[in-house]
Amino acid sequence: MAVVFGGRSSEHTISVVTAGAVLRAIDRDKYDVLPIGITSDGRWALTADEPERMAIADRVLPSVEGLAETAEGSVLLPVEQGNREVVYAEPGAVPKALGEVDVVFPMLHGPYGEDGTLQGLLELSGVPYVGAGVLASAVGMDKEYMKRVFASFGLPVGPYEVIRPREWEQDPAAARKKIVDFAGDHGWPVFVKPARAGSSIGISKVEDLAGLDEAIEEARRHDPKILVEALLRGREIECGVLEFEDGPRASVPAEIPPVSTHDFYDFEAKYIDAADGVVPAPLTEEQTARVRELAVRAFEAVSCEGLVRADFFLLDSGEFVINEINTMPGFTPISMYPRMWEASGVSYPELVDRLIQAALRRSTGLR
Repeated sequence: MAVVFGGRSSEHTISVVTAGAVLRAIDRDKYDVLPIGITSDGRWALTADEPERMAIADRVLPSVEGLAETAEGSVLLPVEQGNREVVYAEPGAVPKALGEVDVVFPMLHGPYGEDGTLQGLLELSGVPYVGAGVLASAVGMDKEYMKRVFASFGLPVGPYEVIRPREWEQDPAAARKKIVDFAGDHGWPVFVKPARAGSSIGISKVEDLAGLDEAIEEARRHDPKILVEALLRGREIECGVLEFEDGPRASVPAEIPPVSTHDFYDFEAKYIDAADGVVPAPLTEEQTARVRELAVRAFEAVSCEGLVRADFFLLDSGEFVINEINTMPGFTPISMYPRMWEASGVSYPELVDRLIQAALRRSTGLR
């Protein structure tokens, strides 16, 4: 099997960290593993199988460039149906066959990996892979269309507004007014975020009009389409969904308590300072049953496969509102998704194995 990680998105380093944890957990007596890293500029590199070099150390984030065995060689995946042989090619050298790959574990976060692009490539070659298919990956990456799908299936979503690339480029004043009107309806602060990114990268909490343009530009550094969301007052609750032989099941939920050293649960709070969540969340039996039900409904609404982490707000009114799903959530042992399943009776190595086995049970092609 191949573990693919890194990639061209702003979540490159988190992907490396996640892959390192998975490589440590895979049963090497059961699986032969080929680590493939995608550099920040898109080269598929043969990397060292050294998970200990893939962790955050002294607040320094790892990269594929630091793990690649050569600066020029590339790994080539098959693109025709029925051929699963992976080849390594270096300039001026005869390509070398690395063996056949039975399944791919794509540990990529963000665009060019979690958004259906890699999944489409694997569908072309007929190689099974862990996680959501092309459609679910694409919908799960685009926060606008994700919310539209949720709403169409009757799932409760919070107020939001979308600014598309041409709106901002052609008439920024009108786009700005659209956001100001939204804030007038729902109140300041608002959250401005890239529509297709993750790990809280590019998100700003905007208290008033003065900080709006800077927040828009920060979000647009990561995605030309931006999403504006109202502040929802309540508790942040997460729930994991995992595909079993008889269908998807939900884990015990977790709670992300307010982070006193950060304005909200941003990138540094998640990964650098490793803000701790509470597992299981202190909810009533009725609340726990409700959020687990909604998590599975969200999984099914987007036609997901394998795994999902569903993120909710429990409003002061007692209502759950779904914020988003992650089709390839953070996957280090301290990440919320594995912790929720650990508390549900599924250990980290067993979780990894279940995902690989679920991928092997499925065939590629239209689902």
